[in-house]
Amino acid sequence: MSAMHAMDSHGLRGELRMHEPMSRHTTWRVGGPAERYYRPADVEDLGEFLSRLDADEPLTFVGLGSNLLVRDGGIRGTVVVTAGLLKGMQRLDDNRVRVEAGVPSPQVARFCAAEGLAGAEFLTGIPGTFGGALAMNAGCFGSETWELVEELESMDRRGGLHRRAPSDYTVGYRSVSGHEGEWFIAATLRLAPGPSEALKERIRELLDKRSGSQPTNQANAGSVFRNPPGDHAARLIDAAGLKGRCVGGACVSDKHANFIINNGEASAADVEALIAEVATEVKSRFGIELRREVHIIGEEVSA
Repeated sequence: MSAMHAMDSHGLRGELRMHEPMSRHTTWRVGGPAERYYRPADVEDLGEFLSRLDADEPLTFVGLGSNLLVRDGGIRGTVVVTAGLLKGMQRLDDNRVRVEAGVPSPQVARFCAAEGLAGAEFLTGIPGTFGGALAMNAGCFGSETWELVEELESMDRRGGLHRRAPSDYTVGYRSVSGHEGEWFIAATLRLAPGPSEALKERIRELLDKRSGSQPTNQANAGSVFRNPPGDHAARLIDAAGLKGRCVGGACVSDKHANFIINNGEASAADVEALIAEVATEVKSRFGIELRREVHIIGEEVSA
């Protein structure tokens, strides 16, 4: 069905689509339709939209669709997309920056470097939105998102806004819990002063490192598995001889074993089956249980 815009008389200014294919909104380029898909105009519009949903309406927030596998049967209820919408960034007093959830993480890195603020350079290697980085404590190059966080702003499913401290959450390796039923709207980061040109050069170095070691030109969702303590998932998958292993159109990358690529013909079921196959093989060979970093949501196709 074509896109439908909520009537002005209803007070909503965002865009509502029905049965929207999630393959258009995930970096793996797979996924069935969302029953309802809403793109809010701004934070106020999002709050108004949420306040009108039934209390039992299933609700899913999506940023750039990285680190996410949507099954072929799609998503029941409503999907809210924040990418490209909650995109404000501003430097505050001292060495703090306020970042809204829809800003792509690499853009946060570039903004901070241009402002002469150090500590956020690693975000250039994280492909999703900053809201997604907050939700999973994303990290790379030896740093993690929540190391920078001083304060958070969230919205509950009735549209109410809240200010939260990092201590209100339990934060671990690629995991964040606390205040279920709220979604991150923005965060205030505390950084350190640094020489802008040197920080920009560091970002260029990290980008070169990433493009040299990851399949950045092929459809993927980032790292599939978390690194087990004291080891790397990619090393284990490679040692198990799984580089190049395919299920349908989904293949373990020859460039980086912890990435699964869509060769253009994959279904979500292909990707999920390959994830399971890799985990089973590594467990069989090395006795190590790989834990997924990628989130799998949605319904399987009915038989």
